[in-house]
Amino acid sequence: MIEFYSQIKWVHVAAVMSSGLLFLLRGVLVQTRYRHVALAGPLRYLSWSIDTVLLTAALMLVSVLPGAFFANGWLTAKLVLLVIYVALATVALRSPSVVRRRWAFVVAVGVFLYIVSIARAHHPLGVLMRWFV
Repeated sequence: MIEFYSQIKWVHVAAVMSSGLLFLLRGVLVQTRYRHVALAGPLRYLSWSIDTVLLTAALMLVSVLPGAFFANGWLTAKLVLLVIYVALATVALRSPSVVRRRWAFVVAVGVFLYIVSIARAHHPLGVLMRWFV
């Protein structure tokens, strides 16, 4: 299966970009009083579909390179931050409080970008690596 690594990685990266852009769109819709559109069925189902592809590709990558998961901690850091991101994104889209939705949205986007920086750097510090290493 290693021969398909580059194709699987491409699908994973495309799904990450699609998922992030869709969350950004839905978050902006919620912030601009179009919450009903952001939470409507078609966008929710599209989000679930993209996230399913993303998770499937991630699991395939881990199965192709099983020894890499705990090798240097960057994948573990991404996994922990992913759980935080999902919780923040849920609050950003569903909280009854406008202030809580706004703060959760801003922090969720920041966590998402930090996860991307960890993936690009292949290091748990991601973009912070420049200051600490």
